Amino acid sequence: MDETKPTAPTADRQPTGRRLRTFRGRTLPRQHEDVDDQGLAFDVTTMLDRRRVLGLLGLGAATAGLVACGGDGTASTSAATSSDLTEIPDETAGPYPGDGSNGVNVLTTSGVVRSDIRSSFGTSTTTAEGVPMTLVLDVVDMSGGDVPFEGAAVYVWHCDREGRYSLYSSGVEDEDYLRGVQVVGADGTVTFTSVVPACYSGRWPHVHLEVYPDVDSITDAANAVATSQVALPQDVCEAVYATAGYEASVTNLAQVSLAGDTVFGDDAGATQLATVTGDTSSGYRVSLTVGVDTTTTPTSGGASGPGGGPGGPGGAPPARPASA
Repeated sequence: MDETKPTAPTADRQPTGRRLRTFRGRTLPRQHEDVDDQGLAFDVTTMLDRRRVLGLLGLGAATAGLVACGGDGTASTSAATSSDLTEIPDETAGPYPGDGSNGVNVLTTSGVVRSDIRSSFGTSTTTAEGVPMTLVLDVVDMSGGDVPFEGAAVYVWHCDREGRYSLYSSGVEDEDYLRGVQVVGADGTVTFTSVVPACYSGRWPHVHLEVYPDVDSITDAANAVATSQVALPQDVCEAVYATAGYEASVTNLAQVSLAGDTVFGDDAGATQLATVTGDTSSGYRVSLTVGVDTTTTPTSGGASGPGGGPGGPGGAPPARPASA
């Protein structure tokens, strides 16, 4: 084999003497076919790796072809690989998780597995108002080889346009809107339809998330393999908060910063700051890659921890949460 061409599939000699062709550390499922003819499942994983790399490097679509192929059209390994992915930091679930760690457990309620989380689904059908937001999380199983975490269940929740958390805050104790679970598909993503959350006093605008190994595990918060938060970009927040209904968020946002936030401040949300496209008229698409390493021990979660604010386990939450 010509060692001057590291881009070509390599071969490992097995104890039986059989030579198996591999590509980027993965055994080719179709040993007698070219790399481009390995089937859909193999191609999806390869494309996911490339997309993740480009996102981490900040490269545009025009550069993608250069990274994916060499000058002669062959696959190239000169770019960074998916090993550059960083595990999403463990963060507090805050005092209003609704996962049973602080009072009510909405994850035992029928109907919590849903994509559109704008309306309550229990005894009420109230719909939370606000600028539309589509939240897309690309969940990656790092311990499994940086592959889509297919089958994992993701629970997300956040405050409404007024800065209130359903199930807890005054006036919305009987609501369970802006909470829901989605199961990760073969493409590694989950998608939620929601509204842009407010900025309340003392915290940078954010969305909470918990990742569970499967949907059957969601009824017990102790089963979560990752607990974290998604930060929203400042320019997007400023545009949204200039619209009707978000008036209180204008003052609150002016008094906080991403770098000074009690949760994101340690690294200014380096791996938690979402990529956002859209506008206030058509709504926003909020995207983030969530790296999950199930071999590490979660250091946070539950209703306690730094940045959790008042109203910990057994405590009564304020009408307008100060830090969660």
